[in-house]
Amino acid sequence: MTDESFLEHESPGHPERPARLRAVLEHLDATGLRSRMLALTPRDASDDEVLAVHDQTLLDALDEAARSGPASGWLDADTYVTPRSPAIARRAAGATLAALEAVLNGHAARAFAAVRPPGHHATGDTGMGFCLLNNVAIAAAAALRAGIERVAIVDWDVHHGNGTQAVFDAEPRVLYASTHAYPFYPGTGHFRESGAGTARGTKVNIPLPHGTDDAGMIAAYERVVVPALERFRPQLILVSSGWDAHALDPLTTLNVTTEGYTTVGRLVLDAASRLCAGRVVVTLEGGYDEHALAWCAGALCALMLGEEPQPDPQPAQPPPGPDVTAILDAVRAEVGLA
Repeated sequence: MTDESFLEHESPGHPERPARLRAVLEHLDATGLRSRMLALTPRDASDDEVLAVHDQTLLDALDEAARSGPASGWLDADTYVTPRSPAIARRAAGATLAALEAVLNGHAARAFAAVRPPGHHATGDTGMGFCLLNNVAIAAAAALRAGIERVAIVDWDVHHGNGTQAVFDAEPRVLYASTHAYPFYPGTGHFRESGAGTARGTKVNIPLPHGTDDAGMIAAYERVVVPALERFRPQLILVSSGWDAHALDPLTTLNVTTEGYTTVGRLVLDAASRLCAGRVVVTLEGGYDEHALAWCAGALCALMLGEEPQPDPQPAQPPPGPDVTAILDAVRAEVGLA
């Protein structure tokens, strides 16, 4: 699931650039993966669908920034808005919704929404961190309205999805599980942020130390994320798929390789097969090295097709990372898995 309009959101020199998406799509074409995937038709998110997550103040701020000049305005120092960006953000959210609908109605077993701009930093009233509208949160809210009783969101972006957590912090029907570098932008995601009120224990934050490698990342999923999914028993899994924890990424402080990301993807997809009839919707978040982004996306799409991924021809070889046992023990205790 993608749309040509996603390539029109651009501010020259900014790391969140159209070339990111082009790299993914060109790789899927070159490997033949795209030809084996069902093409879905994107749409725009409606006012009601967006306002189920966001305040009108955010939509007004986007429109105001879009009118600020012929090139781009800014929501903050990181987050640009071109005259076309509000419409493109609605299409990105709508494409994620269309992918969700295809999975919920049985038209597709799994779906990948190759969208931009990304979304997981956008809170109810604020766009930030390159994000305008929170695509995965809009999809999760739609799933709840459609009658899904338990929705899990897995976020393996290197940055904590503060916006997604904020939207659902007090919602016990949504499990949010995030692996991210800590301390790092945006400063949230401590393991004690585990949900408010009756939702306590459904927000599972795994703050990984800088330099964490494949072993640490995989352990986080084997020891925390998958057990949390098994306890929650979701009827649907949404993935905020940022591949910027990759060792080659220029914005990362973690050292995950394509192989490590592939293993993590396999763990989550296997859990989905056991727990929710394989129903998974993946939406693109970060990832700023085009080679790493393309090959990680290709590996995950291959797994979603039931195929074995091709090995990365330029594998990263980072140094061994720190021991994450203590932090994983602390997370398990905080959310009641110990």
